[in-house]
This record gives sequence, C-alpha cells and structure tokens, in this order.
Amino acid sequence: MSKPAPSAGIHIRLVITMFFWGGTFVAGRLLAEELHPITAATFRFIAASTMLLSVILIRDRKLPMLTFQQWGAMALLGLTGVYAYNIFFFTGLQSVEAGRASMIIAVNPVVTTLLAILFFKERSGLLRSIGMILSVTGALIVISRGNPAIIFTGDLGGTGELYIAGCVLSWSAYTLIGKRLLKNIQPLIAVAYSCSLGAIFLSLTAVATGHITEISRLSVTGMACIFYFSFFGTTLGFIWFYDGVKKLGAGRAAMYVNLVPVSGILTGTLLLGERLDSSLLIGGALVFSGLFLVNHKHRHA
Repeated sequence: MSKPAPSAGIHIRLVITMFFWGGTFVAGRLLAEELHPITAATFRFIAASTMLLSVILIRDRKLPMLTFQQWGAMALLGLTGVYAYNIFFFTGLQSVEAGRASMIIAVNPVVTTLLAILFFKERSGLLRSIGMILSVTGALIVISRGNPAIIFTGDLGGTGELYIAGCVLSWSAYTLIGKRLLKNIQPLIAVAYSCSLGAIFLSLTAVATGHITEISRLSVTGMACIFYFSFFGTTLGFIWFYDGVKKLGAGRAAMYVNLVPVSGILTGTLLLGERLDSSLLIGGALVFSGLFLVNHKHRHA
C-alpha cells in the first residue's frame, strides 16, 4: 500500500531543508567578506532568535518556563552550538570555499559518535569503527587539501580549515550536551532558547570589541544573507527538519543531512565559481563512505 500524500510532502521538505542548510555556506562566504565574524554571527542570531521566539508565541501563545538547571544547559548550548560554532564558521569562511567547508562539517556525526564512545562509553561495532576511520581520514584530506602529513607536522598553521574543524567540535559538544541534559524539552524550544542566549553572548562580545558598528556598512547583499540565514537556514529549516523527525523518526530524518555537503558543493560551484579539486573529491568520497557505514545500523533499526 502506498504512503499517504502528506508523507511525500515531508520528504520533499526535508530535501529542500538540506539545500537551505547547504546554501548557508555560500551566504557565509558572502557575509564574511563584509563583516567581522563576531558581527556576522551576532546579527544572524538576533534575527533568527526573534523569528523562532515569534513562531513559538504564535503557536503556543506563551514562552515555556524552564528550571534553573535547564537554563544552565541552554547557556551551554548557546556557548557551544551558537557562540563558538559561528565564530569558527564565519572566521573559516573568510578563506575556505563553501563546498570545502561543507564537506569538513559533514564529518560532524562521526566526531559526535566518537566523542560519545570516549566520554559516555557508547558501544561501537566493527562496521561503525571502520566508518569512523574512513570519515576522519577523508576529512583530514579535505582539511589539508590533499596532504594530511602537514597537519601532524604543524605546517598547516592557523588556516581557515582549522576554524571549520572547530565548528565540528563545537557542534558535537552542542549535540552531546543536548542529548544528556535536555530530555524533556521540545527540540524547537531548545533551538529557540539556545539561539537567544547565543545571540546575547555574541551581542555582548560585539559591543565590547567595537565591531557592532560595522552593521551600518552592510550592503543589500549582506542584508539578504542575514535574512537567508535567519529565515531559511534557521527558522524554516529547523521547523521543517523537526517536523520530519516527528513524523518519520530521528533516524530516517537524519539521513537527509548527508545532502548538506552536496548542496554546499553545488551552490558553491554554481554561485561562487568554486573549483572541485582532487582532494575534495577523494576526501568527500571517503567521508560519505564512512557515513554510510556509521549509519548502517540505524537504517536497519
């Protein structure tokens, strides 16, 4: 018996969401040319948190109350997944192509799994372990632009690829904190509140460093990028994604995230004229092969 029509719509929305998220790498590249990373991140999340809180108020007619412990967890999420992640993100995109950055960040699930094994003693089978090795190897090839040895000799220096790698660690921390401390909070509430606290932390930093005044020089393109980030990349993207999680299950919805680097590479090539070199293709193939093995168990669950 065929699936009902609404289910097909959910799959379509998830695909579109992944292309929204892939497009944020192009928007980030454009915005990084105009604003300091702190300023870009600040106004991205001022706009995004305002939209998210408005959606919750319209839907529930109130903002839910949290316990002191839950607010502490939200602060940690804001510091890791919003504050640190986006400073790394916009700093890295000043020198790293959108497609390459999206491929480095594609290793997020693998690093998160690895950290869960190390710190929370989660089990890992043979296929999963091989998958993690493949994905990490692929990421190292992409980060080092085809010469992984320079990472271990220290010759890579403070390049943009290392900042993008910082995104991976920040988001892994965000994921594990949320998994451990926010079991009784709706995902959209967690996203809205952590974005709001992250926006506060970023705003305080932007004011303290004097970068906040840069917004007066923002071009029309820059304003469009901020709107894209806040509406398509955050508000609508997360609403559609978590609707998919609710109706399809977390495992099936998460499979679509593998489309994000594909979108990042396509949009970077089409809109920014970025070139696909061998390190990106070879590293990307290893990353996707590793993700396939890491997620093999979940597909059959």
